[in-house]
Amino acid sequence: MSEIVVALPDGSELTVEEGSTVEDVAFEIGPGLGRDTVAGVVDGDLVDKATPLSDGADLVIVTEDSDEYRRVLRHSAAHVFAQALQRLHPEAKLAIGPPTDDGFYYDVTGVDLDSDDLEAIEAEAEEIIAEDLDIERVERPRDEVVAAYEDNPYKREIMNEEAAGEDPVTVYRQGEFEDLCEGPHVESTGEIGAFTLLNISSAYWRGDEDNDTLTRVYGTAFADEDEMEAYLERRRKAEERDHRKLGQELDIFSIDETTGPGLPLYHPNGKRILDELAGYARDLNLDAGYDPVETPHLFRTELWKKSGHYENYVDDMFLLDVNDEEYGLKPMNCPGHATIFDQQSWSYRDLPVRYFEDGKVYRKEQRGELSGLSRVWAFTIDDGHVFVQPEGIEREVTLVIDNIFEVFETFDLDAEVALATRPEKSVGSDEIWERAESQLRAVLDDHGIDYDVEEGDGAFYGPKIDFAFEDALGRAWDGPTVQLDFNMPERFDLTYTGEDNEDHRPVMIHRALYGSYERFLMVLIEHFDGKFPLWLAPEQVRILPVSDDNLGYAHRVANELDDFRVEIEDRSWTVGRKIQQAHSDRVPYMLVVGDDEEAEGTVSVRDRDERERSDVDRETFAAHLRAERDEKRVEPDFLD
Repeated sequence: MSEIVVALPDGSELTVEEGSTVEDVAFEIGPGLGRDTVAGVVDGDLVDKATPLSDGADLVIVTEDSDEYRRVLRHSAAHVFAQALQRLHPEAKLAIGPPTDDGFYYDVTGVDLDSDDLEAIEAEAEEIIAEDLDIERVERPRDEVVAAYEDNPYKREIMNEEAAGEDPVTVYRQGEFEDLCEGPHVESTGEIGAFTLLNISSAYWRGDEDNDTLTRVYGTAFADEDEMEAYLERRRKAEERDHRKLGQELDIFSIDETTGPGLPLYHPNGKRILDELAGYARDLNLDAGYDPVETPHLFRTELWKKSGHYENYVDDMFLLDVNDEEYGLKPMNCPGHATIFDQQSWSYRDLPVRYFEDGKVYRKEQRGELSGLSRVWAFTIDDGHVFVQPEGIEREVTLVIDNIFEVFETFDLDAEVALATRPEKSVGSDEIWERAESQLRAVLDDHGIDYDVEEGDGAFYGPKIDFAFEDALGRAWDGPTVQLDFNMPERFDLTYTGEDNEDHRPVMIHRALYGSYERFLMVLIEHFDGKFPLWLAPEQVRILPVSDDNLGYAHRVANELDDFRVEIEDRSWTVGRKIQQAHSDRVPYMLVVGDDEEAEGTVSVRDRDERERSDVDRETFAAHLRAERDEKRVEPDFLD
């Protein structure tokens, strides 16, 4: 029998018989590993342990100790939900039920569900788990499966697209329940140690608003109850910090259906925060040698065709007809910056050329995917583009990474980093790609940065380094990026004159320090729980006069702090109520001024963490405020 070679995570290779499965290889490595095998990751894809391997496959064995095990468990939990639903509501039609980072969901139709129904479904699911039903992978003749789903257009569509031509077709069976599925799954329903349903919503089939509206039920599962309780506690805290809730309570932003979905309106408080963020990014850019530019909100679509974005983004673009010419709101800023670079001749002595712009862009996301500031139609990217000689890539990327980590440090955020390498569809020579990837690796290694490698996840025009913000609750959010681009300079025929007096092609580096202001503001709202550092807070100090008799003194104090954002609470409330409101508004500092303070020329200082100090000299307090603001301290120390 023929043999194949399989690559293992430690870099070694194993020769096995052709037709060997993931589980066969695990037993070949060792009988204990074979018995513990739950699934496998083959060439980056999570697969059933019964999946045959091909020659040269990269294989990772998945056991209960693997990171991927939780996804396998949750996939099985989705099937348990579906089985429970159909036991209680046989008329329900199932669409898809994948695992997610936090749990699973299942899209269904044919049954009228609301949140009151979840308790009964969850109870039935617990019964199925207690029955400890074997979960079996079964291959059925295609005609048999087609007949079984005669009245389910969603499963038939999956068969026609994702399982086109497969015969037999794979299904998974547990007890009386079967579901069209590629797997993988755990051995039995009893392995699900903790299960709960979370909430219910609506969703478009395949995420397309032109398709049917389905009911989406969210749930989660863990190996044991302790993990579940820890997750639910994190979820409760996350709900308390939800930026949509805090954005309304703190009067930061709103999204109104009358003005349009996915189009945030920033209120004065929100605009003050954005202005501070923009000023901080501008200082970083100017210090790093970037020049500000500005491009319009729309261009003729000839530009997008020239850059290659039209063929890739046309379905997500807002297009307009102007005097029989097609224009498009810009989905990104880079073609405009490339055009600016192309307006003059450059020498190798002029490079690198660095541009930056807080550029508003527009992308027509599906309405069902819009969510607060995390996914919108209109957003602003703190965009930067560098035109550099190939030999200067490493230096420029190092400069960008240094600035990105300064941002992380300033906002007390941790980072997750990934290097995304050449995808199957790409432009540029093997030599250029190998050099570019090695340069990005060198920068990361020289910085001592831990990073994952995402094979094949680079942009078609070049490899990239992606950074994700990790907030106070341990959640990761997409953030800054550094991308190398060989495509745009080629399409725009960008050149510089080299030392040899010949034309050469620059490399274009795309970079953002925040990613987008919308996503970054969302992260900050939830990371700080609305308690922004002093320099970012839309209101920095609130003065609370004890009575109307102290209003004059309150105004004198405010005038001395005229370089801060100061408000005077002059409503006829008790001091206790004024303090309570200032706490609710998350104002960093409150100054209580009454007869005693006025007589002594002092203030009583409170902060939003309920610390306080009496008889504080006004100039001492003002000096501390200036230091805390200018040093951009995340944690104040005046009342420590």
